[in-house]
Amino acid sequence: MFYPSPGFNHIALITIYEISKILSTSLALDKTLRQTLNLIAAHLNMTRGMVCLIQASGQLATVASTGLTREEMQRGEFKMGEGITGKIFQHAIPAVIPDVANEPLFLNKTGAFRQLEGKSIAFLGVPIKVGTECIGVLSFQYEKGEVCKEFQPKLQLLIMAANLIGQTVRLNQKITTERHQLMQEKYRLQKDLANKYSLDGVIGQSKRMQEVFTDVHMAAPGNNTILLRGESGTGKEVIARSIHFLSPRKNKPFIKLNCAALTESLLESELFGHEKGAFTGALHHRKGRFEQAHGGTLFLDEIGDISPAFQVKLLRVLQEREFERVGGNDAIKIDVRLICATNRDLEQAVSSGGFRSDLYFRINVISIYLPPLRERQEDIPLLVENTLARFNKENNVKIEITPQALHILMNCQWPGNVRELENCVARFCTLSHSNLIQASDIPCQANNCPSSILWKHQPYPITTAALHSTDPIQQHSITSNEVQNSLPVNERQRMINAMEKSGWVQAKAARSLNLTPRQMGYALKKYKIDIKKL
Repeated sequence: MFYPSPGFNHIALITIYEISKILSTSLALDKTLRQTLNLIAAHLNMTRGMVCLIQASGQLATVASTGLTREEMQRGEFKMGEGITGKIFQHAIPAVIPDVANEPLFLNKTGAFRQLEGKSIAFLGVPIKVGTECIGVLSFQYEKGEVCKEFQPKLQLLIMAANLIGQTVRLNQKITTERHQLMQEKYRLQKDLANKYSLDGVIGQSKRMQEVFTDVHMAAPGNNTILLRGESGTGKEVIARSIHFLSPRKNKPFIKLNCAALTESLLESELFGHEKGAFTGALHHRKGRFEQAHGGTLFLDEIGDISPAFQVKLLRVLQEREFERVGGNDAIKIDVRLICATNRDLEQAVSSGGFRSDLYFRINVISIYLPPLRERQEDIPLLVENTLARFNKENNVKIEITPQALHILMNCQWPGNVRELENCVARFCTLSHSNLIQASDIPCQANNCPSSILWKHQPYPITTAALHSTDPIQQHSITSNEVQNSLPVNERQRMINAMEKSGWVQAKAARSLNLTPRQMGYALKKYKIDIKKL
């Protein structure tokens, strides 16, 4: 226990009290140590001071100071036993030097302790300890060193301040260590969750796809009908298959059928089956997809394209959980989980009378929306890498892609989504003249790729996520000259013609081109069309 000497006055007690308040106000160690040094220097009329702490390298480094420049602090490093500071740390005892000019062990590594005319420079240093362990050194410069006994009250205050600093440093280190451990644990849990909420065969690390994976994992264990919504090529069938294999029905059949590929009569036969002789060519009785999927999952793709007449028949099956084969009279009970998919706006179809509202509510129990590729561009490199790996394996080649070419792919709109991207990459690999896909190999540069052609006739909503993570105009990946040269002249002229016909009313021109005002505004900026100049 340290007891103050009789010379320890009221000012010193106030100083210690103020130091304790500063050290307990914040966890920002450099800030509190700097404020503490400033307080001590002000109360004890000292010019320069510093706190050196032991580092992982085994050396003492200056972590806070008063009266020192940044460069001087950086020079304040000491090895064990080096100079006065190193000796204080090594032996864990205070040191008082009445005049540093007469002390050969004083190295002045910082360059801050300079001899002043007519004054001797004194140095006071005390160990910063936690219990019996020394973790650093607190030192000050004092410009009045006539008699050594004058240092005793100041030395006592520094010892007490060093004890407080030691406790604060150790607490800060403990909190920092625990925070680091918590961050590591958080990262590990996030990684585990990312692996948990990932699906075999589905590539996607973007936030949008992670939300889809979460929805799939939550919906899969149940038995409710699921409606997958999204544009063509977004991977609805892969998601449907993943739902099946994550469900208790995973050991039962997964049967799929594209409703848009069949006429109404063929669709009825495919789904419900038929009896022998039910129609011409029905030489044997045949089980339909509902029967084949008994106990498992039936995936009906393009459900929005079935006719109103067949919608009635499908609704009855979903309500009664039974049906009759074509040409038969016996009711067949089924236990099937239904997953439907569509790229149509069913709400609009219901409003226009093209889709029955009762069937809509029957299949739209759990709705999962699959975002288009242009809204999750961060997944494009992974998809390209996966497609290249598959192509290389199948064809026994080793084709890679340059960052410039990948950058172009990331800025395409991809109306066909993942399916179109995979087909384009496969085409680039096939037609490439080397084992490296260059930017010049991508047809978009020549404006003859399917994505560019479809974009003219089937515009999609432009979102900032689909273009760039920030401003889609100011941070476009291609320079303005490149945009001017790479864009088709006739497309730019088409925009100008539309504006001229509409009397330079942007909204009217947008309607004539079947674009939204936002898309029109973007196109005008994209094609460098200055309305004021024209």
